Amino acid sequence: MTSSKDIRWKQRFENFERSYKRLNKYASGSITNELERAGIIHFFEMTFELAWKVLKDYLEKEGFIVDSPRQAIKQAFQMGLIDDDHIWMEALEKRNMTVHTYDEETAKELTEDIVTSFLPAVRTLYRTLSEEW
Repeated sequence: MTSSKDIRWKQRFENFERSYKRLNKYASGSITNELERAGIIHFFEMTFELAWKVLKDYLEKEGFIVDSPRQAIKQAFQMGLIDDDHIWMEALEKRNMTVHTYDEETAKELTEDIVTSFLPAVRTLYRTLSEEW
């Protein structure tokens, strides 16, 4: 019998999957102008939000209580769902920063972080959760 928590995490995973695939697609190409950087940052924000929420739903399905992105990251790391909690905490910090700050230099730095650090971490989570599907 399928529980509502099982259904919820799978529905959230489908949304996460769509967002991750967009981020992966566009971050894999050349990012040369302000509009492209803004798009990558936006896809990152959406994907990160869905990533921590799918972790929350998955962990709750497993019997854990998760009230924040930090708790979700810490518990996911302890369970082996993510490899590097430091990268995820940095991604959380940067995601929070993007909501309040925008200038060209910050956008360039963040885009580089997304492509080189955060996207590979999200890719690993995607593959891990795909196996759970």
